[in-house]
Amino acid sequence: MFGLYLHIPFCEKKCIYCDFYSVERTGEIARFVDTLCKEIALRAQYSHTIPQANTVFFGGGTPSLLSAQEMERIMMTLREHYAIIPEAEITAECNPGTVTQEKLTAYRQLGINRLSFGVQSFDEKELAYLQRIHSPEQAFEAMDLARKAGFDNVNMDLMFALPEQEIGTWKKNIHTMVGLQPDHISAYSLIFEEGTPLFALMKKGLANPAKEEHDAHLYEIGMELLGNAGYAQYEVSNFARNGQECKHNVLYWSGDRYCSFGPSAHGFLGDERYWNYRSLRRYSEYVHNSTLPIANKETLNKEEQMFERAFLELRAKGIRLSKFEEDFSVDIKTIAKEEIEWWIQNSWAHINEGRLSLLPKGYAVCDELTLSLITLLEKQAATEWQQKDFTEERDDEPSFSLTVL
Repeated sequence: MFGLYLHIPFCEKKCIYCDFYSVERTGEIARFVDTLCKEIALRAQYSHTIPQANTVFFGGGTPSLLSAQEMERIMMTLREHYAIIPEAEITAECNPGTVTQEKLTAYRQLGINRLSFGVQSFDEKELAYLQRIHSPEQAFEAMDLARKAGFDNVNMDLMFALPEQEIGTWKKNIHTMVGLQPDHISAYSLIFEEGTPLFALMKKGLANPAKEEHDAHLYEIGMELLGNAGYAQYEVSNFARNGQECKHNVLYWSGDRYCSFGPSAHGFLGDERYWNYRSLRRYSEYVHNSTLPIANKETLNKEEQMFERAFLELRAKGIRLSKFEEDFSVDIKTIAKEEIEWWIQNSWAHINEGRLSLLPKGYAVCDELTLSLITLLEKQAATEWQQKDFTEERDDEPSFSLTVL
């Protein structure tokens, strides 16, 4: 599998919790599209061999701020320089408050066949707290517009463990979302990421994270209700109906390669990972000087690739045991025999169809299980895995404005 990722760094308003790079300068979108198309061509020029793309993902930011004409230009540029298979999964992230029937119909005609709506909540107070720009009614309407435009693969994001979130509110959010019948649901716990307005509020004593026990209880409720509604869990935070897992995310979790474009975007080609400058200004300067806007890059050795594969696959669809042994000459069933037996006894995991996969109870303690497995692999490799945080060089652009609620 091979994927293409495009980071669209614009928002009408930055959400209080978001640590992805974005700016509130939508008047610069047209100029950015010019720059992005130039980077797409530039990377193709510098690349030796690029396989056919199985997936394309527009992330952000808010890609749905792009007009149909702007999206068409990007898609045409991609197809001009990269081979995209006819049945490729092509996803666009959307804010429910930024879509129209005309826009979604045009997106579908351009070949985009999957949408991902950042709903997060159907509770007006929670939406206001998160500083989302859409209303519950707009979320309902967005799904209706998507179906009318011909989309039969739609994800909706849902967030839990907000400060003082009640169990009843969380259950109501789940039932409401299930009633809209999305094909895929991503359910995430709210994280107080350093550098965000939410983190600043916490440091000032104006916001408190949910207690760990409450967070875990809400997660268990979500797994149970979504499972009962026919959504199969295939990753810690992701649930799908009818086998409609997100192929692009599965690509990441399988350790496959991908080429990325846009400010702050991360790519993984061959054994090398790179990341672009986290600044629209600096990114643009490099591209318009016909230079790749790479802030930094690293080459992963065999041991680092092994650790990452175990880390990513265990928290998703499971470790492909034969493939793992083939690629790294390590038999996980042997080096982790006692641990795996313990996991199976506790209904945390099972081995099925050649995969060591977590069960719902195991997803709830995924971090602990992953840590124990990585520790064994470190002993096997006689080296310690230093996880990278991909800290990009910062520029002088503020990406959000702090509003105290």
